[in-house]
Amino acid sequence: MTTLFIPSPSQGVWYLGPLPLRGYALCIIAGIVAAIWIGERRWVLRGGLKGEVSDLALWAVPFGVVGGRIYHVITDHDLYFGAGRQPIDALYIWRGGLGIWGAIALGGVGVWIGARRKGIRVPPVIDAMAPGLLVAQAMGRWGNWFNQELFGKPSTEPWALKIDVANRPPGYEQYATFQPTFLYESIWDLGAFGFVLWADRRWKLGHGRVMALYVMAYTAGRGWIETLRIDNVEYQHVLGLRLNVWTSIVLFVLAAVYFVVAGRRHPDRETVVYTERRLAADRAAAADVSEPILTPDPDGEEMRDGPTDPGP
Repeated sequence: MTTLFIPSPSQGVWYLGPLPLRGYALCIIAGIVAAIWIGERRWVLRGGLKGEVSDLALWAVPFGVVGGRIYHVITDHDLYFGAGRQPIDALYIWRGGLGIWGAIALGGVGVWIGARRKGIRVPPVIDAMAPGLLVAQAMGRWGNWFNQELFGKPSTEPWALKIDVANRPPGYEQYATFQPTFLYESIWDLGAFGFVLWADRRWKLGHGRVMALYVMAYTAGRGWIETLRIDNVEYQHVLGLRLNVWTSIVLFVLAAVYFVVAGRRHPDRETVVYTERRLAADRAAAADVSEPILTPDPDGEEMRDGPTDPGP
């Protein structure tokens, strides 16, 4: 065993009386707050109104949590429906287990619903929100550290992660330290965040191309990090690769195709971020405010614009 290593937390849950505070949940919440803050700032710079990303998050977050849990349960169903398992545990989200692609997919549906209700064009708003997702993922990965889960192969490097015996997978009980894949992905996500911001400022990307670049940047790292992990069982391997590696490859290719095609069709960033219906409603509301207020004439014979002059 290496003499230098990253220690795991002695506990992942703290209690304030009967209320449990879970490290995993706190990391997820912190990531959501950071993503909303970054998205708000970027949306205002794109021409949107402050507070609208927060409004969309009210749709995106619950949809994303449900989607992330569904994806996790489907891809790791033996954890809940295998021999000796309790299916009710699939509902215990606070114990960990959210699949990013399910969260992005259903979270995107939530954004679409909220954007339609508010008259917001979807491509510019997802471009504004996309970089913040990388920061949210970087922070959320520390929840795996608190839970001592989703680590990599045994390692004796100085940055290896020490895992308690109770959390080591079958067949690896004799090893004490493992690859800290949570840390690798967290660092990668922060680097991808900087890259996406730089590319967006450099080329003024629009029409969903920032979101596509986010997908490419994230999957490029997730693909190789997945090859280090040892948590999945054999049924999750396809043609020798883990299911999440194939998912990363497919999504990278699709995002790259969209990035190129959208760039050829729309080389310039869109300047209008609201739908025509929303703009028409805003113009009508502005016209109503600007109309003069009619007040009665003192003699009661006619209506005059503005307040009456009370005289000397």
